[in-house]
Amino acid sequence: MAVLHSWPLASNPSGLARLDNHDAELNTWTIAWVAHALPTNPLRLFEAPIFHPEQHSLAFSEHMFVPSLLGAPLLWAGASPVLVYNLLIILGFALSGFSMWWVMVRWTGSHWAALVAGLAYAFNAHGLTRFVHLQALHVEFFPLVLYAFDRVLAERRRQDVVLLAGAFVLQALCSNYLLVFTTYALIACAIVRWNELRPIRPLLISGLIVVLLLAPFLWPYYQVDQEHGLARSVDVVTQYNAGWRDYLVTGGRLHYAWWSHTFYEGRTALFPGLTVSVLAMIALVAGRGRGRARVRMACATAVVGAAFSLGTALPGYQALHDWLPLLSGLRNVARWGWLVLAGAAILAGFGVAALERQRRPVWTGVSFALCMLITVEAIRTPVGYTPVRPIPAIYDRLVGQLVVVAEFPFYSGASVSQNGPYVLANTRYFRPLLNGYSGFHPESFMERGRALGAFPGERALAELEDASVTHVLVHVNAFRSLSGDAALHAIDTAPSLEFITEEDGIRLYRFRVP
Repeated sequence: MAVLHSWPLASNPSGLARLDNHDAELNTWTIAWVAHALPTNPLRLFEAPIFHPEQHSLAFSEHMFVPSLLGAPLLWAGASPVLVYNLLIILGFALSGFSMWWVMVRWTGSHWAALVAGLAYAFNAHGLTRFVHLQALHVEFFPLVLYAFDRVLAERRRQDVVLLAGAFVLQALCSNYLLVFTTYALIACAIVRWNELRPIRPLLISGLIVVLLLAPFLWPYYQVDQEHGLARSVDVVTQYNAGWRDYLVTGGRLHYAWWSHTFYEGRTALFPGLTVSVLAMIALVAGRGRGRARVRMACATAVVGAAFSLGTALPGYQALHDWLPLLSGLRNVARWGWLVLAGAAILAGFGVAALERQRRPVWTGVSFALCMLITVEAIRTPVGYTPVRPIPAIYDRLVGQLVVVAEFPFYSGASVSQNGPYVLANTRYFRPLLNGYSGFHPESFMERGRALGAFPGERALAELEDASVTHVLVHVNAFRSLSGDAALHAIDTAPSLEFITEEDGIRLYRFRVP
């Protein structure tokens, strides 16, 4: 099913990609950098080469540690970052669906109910519109978090405490957004099961383990926040509020062509599907026994996701944004709606289990039909990938050298995402690069960009000298288009720039202080 929903990616995983989107270029670089840093200098993982000479530059965006770790063996074996990224897309879908299936088998005793929940969870409208965001597809640990939390309340065994902490940490290390979502989903689950929290010691132990394991990964973000301010203002958050229309948006071809395209308009896709919605409603009225507590957990998860996805449209959100931990670090609050889809998938599984208890002879056929309906509603294949263009060979000249690189045009401000190809090319040599692109850009980088915008003027050359730049790459056509022929000619007459070679429309210069 993962291959089907991402088709035709599996037909040519090294030659197709979504590198037409600069976020995909950044995330491809991220998994390659983590794999590169772990065996060479793991203690300096967050001192990534982009945005030189900024500190902790990996903390400007998602570190994606767990997905990167999953792909690291292939990268160490010589596979291209693009190939590994694409395989991790398929793996993320597959592991997420399998994880939900595994949990729901244990919660319902029904393989059909578990299969329905797994399909609804892994292949939902949100995930199937975010192929460029690998971290959003690796949600395989969230079901285990809920499962372990339920076990801790029921049994309070040591292994369940460890499982809860481990699953939480692994999910948090997939994505900072998922760290926040999982935290507040657990708080909501605790609220609806408040009477079962005594004694609270097992949960405190689990929380302590989580803090200790996550501290090395959270500390660089804290340092960046103290130096540059990572918190998002309420004004920024307002631009990303979800509304009722987002919950009618899907990229699934059936609904999109029929009616959902009228709501799309660049919104966040959060439509759970008609089949899942009906099954979820059945669960709400048919739950019983211990399953009822788990139904409440699923409902609580969905409610907290729906509420926070409204952002500043939610009464009192500004106070919550200012006072609740972690909330101010999120920009795209509409993505909270993923919790609605996760809760709906769990409820759909319980709905199938309730129907299955009727023990009708035709149940196998009905279950298969439900799986087909969920798939037909969600599927949007063939997905529109673009051919992968190889990294220009001129970057091979930088491999193994102690270089500090700047590429021009140097993009900053509103055009900063145009640095994406430079970031992707950095996977070839992994040396300091002044250029960068991420979800956050410090003001110091923006000031540097304003200075380098005058390249090859004196102010720009002085900035290159201050940053200890040794080599400059100039993309001729793009530079000429932005700065003109006179500026391009001035590069060759600058005494501090020594021409080395030109390949594929890219000129390489050695930068030397006169």
